[in-house]
Amino acid sequence: MSVATRHYTGADGHRLAASVEGVGRPVLMLHGGGQTRHAWRKTGHDLAQAGFMAVRLDQRGHGDSPWDEAGRYHFFDYGRDAGAVARALRTETGLAPIAIGASLGGVAALLAQDAEPGLFAGLVLVDVVPDMNLDGLKKVRDFMRAHLDDGFGSVEEAAEAIATYLPHREKPRSLEGLRKNLRLRPDGRYHWHWDPRFQLGEHGIESRRAELIAAATRAAKQLDVPCLLVRGGQSELVGEAEAKAFLALVPHAEWVDVAEAAHMVVGDRNDAFGDALLAFLTRRFNGEA
Repeated sequence: MSVATRHYTGADGHRLAASVEGVGRPVLMLHGGGQTRHAWRKTGHDLAQAGFMAVRLDQRGHGDSPWDEAGRYHFFDYGRDAGAVARALRTETGLAPIAIGASLGGVAALLAQDAEPGLFAGLVLVDVVPDMNLDGLKKVRDFMRAHLDDGFGSVEEAAEAIATYLPHREKPRSLEGLRKNLRLRPDGRYHWHWDPRFQLGEHGIESRRAELIAAATRAAKQLDVPCLLVRGGQSELVGEAEAKAFLALVPHAEWVDVAEAAHMVVGDRNDAFGDALLAFLTRRFNGEA
């Protein structure tokens, strides 16, 4: 099945790159912070094979989507982008999309839903809830900021840094996937592909935490569509306490633990994640695909 490169218009007129595969109800796939749409490659293919239209989006400042000139990278900005693309997909297909969001992408989906209840036909949150463990958030933040200034001398050096950060994950046989997440700059060193202002800028993701949690919590309470929380069994951000707190907000939501996966569920155990996702979608949207 062929994969088409498309562009959608997000908030502020932002141009967002996407890979689109398949036909049917659209599934908008929103990656985590620091990732690209390529993280969903196999999942998108499997969804297309199952009869869905898989839309893998590069969020603003990531991958092939341009850096924002004004440095607008707050969670609310990502939520506005998700809403704009979801509306475009609904207009294009006549069907409300399903949203699948990992970490940053999951928060963006919740915020889009808060701004426009009923925007999504279903929601899958991948190791993300409105109020996550602060120690886990700090660990992720510290890793993302560790090499912002100096970058890496080689792709192999970046791979070693990731292996140290994620010791539970088996090292990949090929570094081509990692290469997509790096850019060789004029200084001769490899840097993360995303705009550093995403982490450090005045309008980056760190600010307005109380407002963010309130909006995401409000959205969760109002959810009346099929919802699945996929948690990494070893997650440092969404422990059992955080997962149960989310289920108290969304009593009809389903919950799946993926053993041997931490916060990066899709990368850690792509097979197990895909099985849980397809089982949920085919069961809840039976007859459409």
